Amino acid sequence: MRNVLAGLTAAAFVVALGAPAFAKTETVKGQIVDESCYKMDKSNTGNDHKMPKGDTKDCAIGCAKAGRPLALLTSDGKVYEISGGLAANKNEKLIPHIAHTVEITGDVMDHGDKMMISADSLKMISK
Repeated sequence: MRNVLAGLTAAAFVVALGAPAFAKTETVKGQIVDESCYKMDKSNTGNDHKMPKGDTKDCAIGCAKAGRPLALLTSDGKVYEISGGLAANKNEKLIPHIAHTVEITGDVMDHGDKMMISADSLKMISK
């Protein structure tokens, strides 16, 4: 039993180390949105959001400064959670670009129910 557990642990470790190898580098164009507020209400794509208790001014900035994930919303409705250097320091590099259209080139990973893009920089397309 101990050998089986050791074998499974070793296999899990190898798979975990190899996971980044399954990511592929892509350039994705879209609008930066507050991921959780967008999932709650698809109209929450700007900085001000409609919330159950009323409209909330600068909601996306507040959530981003609290470290909540920001995402890239493509024109065809795909949502990519942004990670890596862009999301470091509670989204410091992303906050000035909330609701802007940008291009991000990075490692794209599909985690089944969630797409992610890990990158360190972005290219501004439009405000």
